[in-house]
Amino acid sequence: MKVACLWSGGKDSCLACWKAIAGGLDVRHLVNFVSAESGRASFHGVRRELVCMQSEAVGIPLIQRETTWESYEKVYRGVMHELRETGIDGLVTGDMGLPEGRAWVEGICSEFGLRALMPLWGLVPEEVLRGFVDEGFEAIVVCLRADLFDGKWLGRKVDEQFITDLQDFRRDPSFHICGENGEYHTFVVDGPIFQKRVSLTHGDKVWREGYGFFDIDQAKLTQKAMGNEKA
Repeated sequence: MKVACLWSGGKDSCLACWKAIAGGLDVRHLVNFVSAESGRASFHGVRRELVCMQSEAVGIPLIQRETTWESYEKVYRGVMHELRETGIDGLVTGDMGLPEGRAWVEGICSEFGLRALMPLWGLVPEEVLRGFVDEGFEAIVVCLRADLFDGKWLGRKVDEQFITDLQDFRRDPSFHICGENGEYHTFVVDGPIFQKRVSLTHGDKVWREGYGFFDIDQAKLTQKAMGNEKA
């Protein structure tokens, strides 16, 4: 089956893409939406050029479209139409457990005869996060809620210690360890589907409107170290 993968640049969409490929699906495109105002990926706040760099590193062509809050659904539908016209059969997303989000995606996909495929749906969140690390992916925190986290978390690597430290927040039953409720967002720099590594060379911590951002303004693609790939 030929599919496209909704790609935010973060861990969930990346892991969903990896699972789709491992499951035998033919991922032809990554699909990404950026703010027409800021030129940054929606929610994650990373510059559009960085998402393009990820696409090059992974080796899967990127479809990237500008949107506003008002035009998002219209632009989204336009991309679904474009995918169907080019022979794509389904859309892979990193949705994990928000019923309203699933219903929205499935509704629009069905309008264009596309299958909505959600490899992470219904899985245990902590196992998803550990699986991401265990598979050899690398990501850093690029956005977080200022009422939950302090600046020490910005730019932090997602690893076993990161998962351990997140346990302190689980006293709040609404806290989602994978950040599904917007607690934090990540940017993936390497992993088993990456042919090259996205090496970050500079970033600043920025706070605005109740959120903290690790604003990466310098990065480059580098060759992966021999033996770094996970079999």
